Amino acid sequence: MKKLSVAVAVCAVLASSYASAEVRINGFASIIGGKSLDNLDHIADPNDPDDNPTIYGYDDDISFKNESKFALQLSADLHEKLTATAQIIARGEDDFDATFEWAYVTYEYSDELQFSAGKMRAPFYKYSDFLDVGYAYRWVRPPKSVYGIPFSTYEGLSLVYSSQLGDWDSTLQGFYGAFDGDIDVFGTELPAELNNFGGVNWNLSYDWFSARVAYMVADTSISSEDSGLLGLAGALSDNGLTDTANDLITDEDKTTFVGVGFSIDYENFLFDAEYTQFEVEDSILPKQSQYYASVGYRIDSVIVHFTYEDNDDKHDSSRFNTIESIPTLNSAVNGALEGLRAQSNVYTIGARYDFHPSAAFKIDFSRFEDDITDTETDVVAVGVDLVF
Repeated sequence: MKKLSVAVAVCAVLASSYASAEVRINGFASIIGGKSLDNLDHIADPNDPDDNPTIYGYDDDISFKNESKFALQLSADLHEKLTATAQIIARGEDDFDATFEWAYVTYEYSDELQFSAGKMRAPFYKYSDFLDVGYAYRWVRPPKSVYGIPFSTYEGLSLVYSSQLGDWDSTLQGFYGAFDGDIDVFGTELPAELNNFGGVNWNLSYDWFSARVAYMVADTSISSEDSGLLGLAGALSDNGLTDTANDLITDEDKTTFVGVGFSIDYENFLFDAEYTQFEVEDSILPKQSQYYASVGYRIDSVIVHFTYEDNDDKHDSSRFNTIESIPTLNSAVNGALEGLRAQSNVYTIGARYDFHPSAAFKIDFSRFEDDITDTETDVVAVGVDLVF
């Protein structure tokens, strides 16, 4: 009930105002099929017979379910500068169970300033507002190395100020709220809370060039069910190493996110690049640094593109060998920290064909290179994105 409270409240506003308000219904959909071109047994955990590894949710059997989705968005003009918005989405990866992705109300104080409250998209990236709307970008999916934070919404407040700085269009957003839900932590769904979740993001654009910067903070708690990790933390505490034990548990730990990026859309030439850094201090989670650069070229109704992605997750060297006086525990701590090390690169070539004013066909071929396991995996995905 707690998770539905905001959505229910907004829907009540929409329903009660239906008779007097102008209600607009829009929607979007993606029908995506894909498969790995390689058998993935080589990256399976040899100690887990039930491990079925995937890349972007695909194994070597074709699937049209994993990345497909269908959504409806309802917007009601409640007059006197007040609007209500709700978005319902059904994802194939969730067996197409419908959930409220957005549910918020907005008050337009002036042409420049607006306030919003409810469940909204967290503004991590350039394409955050259109994260699920495949029609809004050229790839089958945004570059996952960067667009990989395991949650995308929050419940709280948002303030947006739009203005002109000379010839530049400026949009400055500040927000504050919280997140409470299950997130994917290195392949395992775990309950998580982010409190005091807030930040700012600033977008500037002029003609064919745009740039953005974002900074966010939170207090993060994640409930781990890893018996090995919990046992190690317990052993450390029993030996009087409470601080070291606490550094393995994610409990109200300070979290920071920094993102910068820019885009070019000049005549037929397209370019996008984003860099992000995400860190949960004093926890088992490594510091994560990612970036991508993507170039595209528009030929009538077709866009061809190439994208390079880089991901590097690691702990600072100062986290290792902190208790050398107890070799067994020192080795165990080092192993736990190093076990979450990740370094990978992705190369994607693809094309988009706008065969209809409201629909686009896409095909992407991606090569995923894991520098830790020294393996590479090819994935192909095709699909159609629609807006209506």
